[in-house]
Amino acid sequence: MKKIFALPFFFVVLLVIGCENSYFPKPRGFFRIDLPPKDYAAFDTANFPYSFSVPAYAKVLPDYENPNEPYWVNISFTTFDATIYLSYKKVNNNIDQYLEDAHMFVTKHIPKASAINENLYINAPDRVFGLVYDIEGSQAASPLQFYLTDSTKNFVRGALYFNYTPNNDSLEPIINYIKQDVNVLIETFRWKNTGNK
Repeated sequence: MKKIFALPFFFVVLLVIGCENSYFPKPRGFFRIDLPPKDYAAFDTANFPYSFSVPAYAKVLPDYENPNEPYWVNISFTTFDATIYLSYKKVNNNIDQYLEDAHMFVTKHIPKASAINENLYINAPDRVFGLVYDIEGSQAASPLQFYLTDSTKNFVRGALYFNYTPNNDSLEPIINYIKQDVNVLIETFRWKNTGNK
């Protein structure tokens, strides 16, 4: 008889011990991101003064907000809801102004950036020179900007933006993935009207 009463008492003790208020919150998690395979295609339109390689999962679209600038394009990464805004300017003894503008657009991110790293790019045989700005910081609106020029005739500036409030800590895998694409874009970038070929 004692064994019969001991069994319910044992379960009551287990229930009391198991119902303690010892709640431990789980760390915040993020969704798993499936990255598409790397594959590139040439963006080489006959009337454009430049060409480059673009990932197959991105779309090169005209910049409809600037219809008077026919060589401005938006590289849309619909999978990631991100865009690289690419603007083109003809150089006419005003390269200093374009370089200053590119620097100014980067410095606007200083209040939210924890660091801004500059990487120089030089492709002397094809006359493609540039600077890539890697903008670190969880709240920086644009994590990557760059410009390319031949220093005498052509100037292109690019900026990566996501179409939602930035949280670059959680976006880091995507940012790094798109940075690889930007590196390919820069390495394959060619001018068509340099007169040096």
